[in-house]
Amino acid sequence: MDQPVTEGAPAASDVPVSAPARAGETSAERPWPLRRLSENLKAHIERAPATWIEGQLIEFKNNRGNVYMTMRDLEEEVSLPLTAWRNVAMTLDGTVQQGSRVVARVKPNFWLKAGRLSMNVQEMRPVGLGDLLARVELLRRALADEGLTSPARKRPLPLLPHRIGLITGRDSDAKKDVLRNTLLRWPAAEFEIREVAVQGAEAPRQVAAALAELDADPAVDVIVIARGGGALEEVVLPFSDEALVRAVAAARTPVVSAIGHEADRPVLDDVADLRASTPTDAAKRIVPDAAQEAAGLADARLRLAAA
Repeated sequence: MDQPVTEGAPAASDVPVSAPARAGETSAERPWPLRRLSENLKAHIERAPATWIEGQLIEFKNNRGNVYMTMRDLEEEVSLPLTAWRNVAMTLDGTVQQGSRVVARVKPNFWLKAGRLSMNVQEMRPVGLGDLLARVELLRRALADEGLTSPARKRPLPLLPHRIGLITGRDSDAKKDVLRNTLLRWPAAEFEIREVAVQGAEAPRQVAAALAELDADPAVDVIVIARGGGALEEVVLPFSDEALVRAVAAARTPVVSAIGHEADRPVLDDVADLRASTPTDAAKRIVPDAAQEAAGLADARLRLAAA
C-alpha cells in the first residue's frame, strides 16, 4: 500500500541523485547538469594542438581592433569562423583581406557560458604565387622519387585510335584547335568530349572526374587534356594538383597533356604518357596524316608493280 505523502516534503523526482561519471552512463532518470557537459567539452576541445590550415577568407571584419573572419576550404563547401584578437590582428594589417588565400595557425577555444566553439588565430600569412610554385616543385620532385615521371613507365599511343577522349574547356579555343587539326589530318577521327572548368579551384576535380569517366570507356583509346595559354597561375597551378596528377599516372588509357604553350610546365606534363607543346601539337601526335599515308600507299603500289 502506498505511503501517504507528508505535506511540504519534496517529491521523489526532486531528491538529488549523484550524477554518473561517464556520458554513456547518463539516462533520463540520471542526467548530467548542462554545465558538466560544457565543462567536459571545453576540456576536451582545448586539449587539441594548434594546427596550420589553408583556405580563402570570404569574410574579414575588424571590430575595435579584433578581427572576425570566415575561412572557406579551397575545394569543398566547408567554412570555419576564425577570430584574431587584437595582439594578432595588428600583424594582419595590410597583409591579408577578404578574398585572400592564406595559411593560419589556429587553436580551438570553447566559450563555456554560450557553448560556442571558436578558432583563435595565433599566426596568419598570405599564400603568394611564389609559395605555390615552390610547392609545385616539391611535388614534382616527390613524384620523380616515386618513379611516376620515369620515361620507362610511359605507354605508347595507339597508331590509329578508334575513339579519342578530349577533356577541355567549354567552347574553348583549345577544343577547336584539337578538333580542327585532328580532322584535317584524319577526317574519320571520332571524339568523346568532356567540357570542364580548366581554371580555378574546381578545375582539378572536374578534370579528374572527366578522366575517370573516359578511362572507364573501353572504346576510348587515348585521352587528351587540353587548355590554351593564360596567366601562370591559371595554367600551371590547376594542372599541378596532386590528386589530379596521381589520377593521370594511375589511368589505364594513355594520356596526352596539351596545356598552355611550350614554356608552361605543369606537373601534369611530367606524369602524362606524352607531352604536347600546344593543343595543335597534340592533334599532330594522336593521328597520322591521311594525305601522307595515301601518298605512301601509292608509292608502295608503284614499287610493287615495278618489282
